[in-house]
Amino acid sequence: SKEYGILSVLCQTYYECEYLFTVDENVFNPPPKVKSGVMRMWRKPEVELPVSYKELKMVVKLAFNQRRKTLRNSLKSITPEGFEHPLFPKRPEQLSHQEFIALAQAILTKP
Repeated sequence: SKEYGILSVLCQTYYECEYLFTVDENVFNPPPKVKSGVMRMWRKPEVELPVSYKELKMVVKLAFNQRRKTLRNSLKSITPEGFEHPLFPKRPEQLSHQEFIALAQAILTKP
């Protein structure tokens, strides 16, 4: 859905997240045109990824910059010639944060 994006993937990678409650727009002055939510986030202990934060962020941003395209097309600029991956036919909102990590590792790992 539209709610799932770059921030969602990166937060779920490094934090345990819990949605607590909704804050009505009338609480703010001037009131925004959207409701706000309050979340509790706990840093995951010792998160070790096969790629750096910078590399993961780059892959996730490229994928979501063209949300309606398949990953094959949106990541074309960073994939080697002839590179194929089982996740390429999917769109970014169909992947979990673990799948993004695996995809980034597959694309960025030098043979």
